Amino acid sequence: MSRIAGRFESLRARGRKALIPYITAGDPEPSVTVPLLHALVEAGADVLELGVPFSDPMADGPVIQAACERALAHHVSLHQVLDMVRSFREQDSDTPVVLMGYLNPIEVMGYEPFARAAHAAGVDGVLTVDLPPEEAAELVACLKAEQLDPIFLAAPNSDAERIRRMTENGGGFLYYVSFKGVTGANRLDVQAVADKLEQIRGHTDLPVGVGFGIRDAESAAQIAAVADAVVVGSALVTRIAALADRPGEIVARAPQVIADMRAAMDRA
Repeated sequence: MSRIAGRFESLRARGRKALIPYITAGDPEPSVTVPLLHALVEAGADVLELGVPFSDPMADGPVIQAACERALAHHVSLHQVLDMVRSFREQDSDTPVVLMGYLNPIEVMGYEPFARAAHAAGVDGVLTVDLPPEEAAELVACLKAEQLDPIFLAAPNSDAERIRRMTENGGGFLYYVSFKGVTGANRLDVQAVADKLEQIRGHTDLPVGVGFGIRDAESAAQIAAVADAVVVGSALVTRIAALADRPGEIVARAPQVIADMRAAMDRA
C-alpha cells in the first residue's frame, strides 16, 4: 500500500477528512521550504503538495504565478525540489508528499530518471497539471514502476470516459477542480461540487480531493462535508506572500491558515 493510500485509510477509520496544503518549493527563498513543510504537518496537514516552480504556470492565477517567480529568482530547479523532499524525509517518514507542476521539467530530466529520483527522494505522488490522461501512458508507466501514484485533475466538464481513464491510470487520490478557471478565483459552489463528486464516485473507489476556491476555514469545512480531502493553495500562498520580505516569520505564522481550517473541518 502506498503512503498516500495508507494515510487516507487511516483517516477514514477515524472519521476524518484529509487536509492537503500546497506551497511552491523555494518560495520566497529555498531555506524556508523544508521547515515550512514540517510546520504545516504540525498545524494539521495530512498530505503535502509541493509545487515545482515553472516559468509559465498557465493553470495558476496571479498568487501562485508570483510564488513561482519568487522561487525562480533563486533558480530553484526540479533537482533542488527533490533535494528538499529528501531533506524533509530525514525527520518525517510518514507524511505523504505529492509533487505538483508542469510536464516540461520532467521531460527535460527524462521520465525514467525523474521517477527513479523522485522515489529515491521520498516522493509519493506526481500531479502534472498539463498532461491529460489520454497522453499520460508513458509517464504513468514510469511512475508506477517506482511505486509512485500518478494523480490526475478532474474538472466540472470531465465526462464519464475521461473520469474512467483518470481513475484506471491514477492512484492515491483524484483531484477535483471545483470550477473551470485558474487557481485563486472565488466562486465556490458547494452543491455543484457535491453533485459532481456523486457522479465521480460512481466510477472509482479512489478518494476525491477538492481544490480551487477554498479560501478560509468556513469553505474548508463545507468542502470537507462532501469530499475526502480539502486542497488549499492560494489562501496559504497569499499568507506566505504577505511575509515574503520577512522570511524568518513565515514558518511561525503562515501555518495558522492550515490550523484554522483543520479545526473547522474537525468541528463540522
